[in-house]
Amino acid sequence: MEYLIETHKLCKEYPGVLALDSLSMRLERGKIIGLLGPNGAGKTTAIHILLGLLEATSGEVQVFGLSPLKERHSIAKHLNFSSAYVQLPSNLKVIENLTIFSKIYNVPNAKKKISQLLGLFEIEHLAKRVTGALSAGEKTRLNLAKGLLNDPELLLLDEPTASLDPEMADTVRKTLKKIQREKNLGILYTSHNMPEVEEICDHVVFINQGKTIAQGTPADITRLFETRTLEQAFIKIVRGDVICGKSP
Repeated sequence: MEYLIETHKLCKEYPGVLALDSLSMRLERGKIIGLLGPNGAGKTTAIHILLGLLEATSGEVQVFGLSPLKERHSIAKHLNFSSAYVQLPSNLKVIENLTIFSKIYNVPNAKKKISQLLGLFEIEHLAKRVTGALSAGEKTRLNLAKGLLNDPELLLLDEPTASLDPEMADTVRKTLKKIQREKNLGILYTSHNMPEVEEICDHVVFINQGKTIAQGTPADITRLFETRTLEQAFIKIVRGDVICGKSP
């Protein structure tokens, strides 16, 4: 079994704040894992460590079997990231942004790839629009197109449907799931939309205040907390009506 991400007792501490406390998880190639929790739970901190942007205070982390901090450049060509909250340069046109990133990733047949991705996310008509003039949902779809430019083996997605209307969010989920199956892609997925998580994720890890509360399949979690839905389990976790470290 090949793991794209492995963390063991991963911690990140700032003065007076333990942002991440002993996070242990593994993402298998071809699977989608949901990293879940309320705002401030430590999800973004974990993603930044996986991207090699932050150094962990303690614990172990490997991406493709390598240290993301020490081997960031080796990892980067196989990895990509998309977030509804990270914006591409607003003064550039959509096509210019994607062209620049295609050069960064050394994408072969870049024009064809960009055209395919613009069509896939239904934004081909925006190719010559200035990025800053796009709506929030259009920017989100542009970010997703950027995230798939280099045909990554591992994709980190932070709230990828947060700004999308229900119809487009459904289209994006189905598109991501199709790509994931066809390319055996591994995805780390954060979202506050629990029905979405139940639909798309093979495994979930709940964290709160930096601590791992529970992990398992969505069905495992609902059984564990005796709830009908993952959203009800989420509410129990956030309100503190659980014991830390539960697992099915």
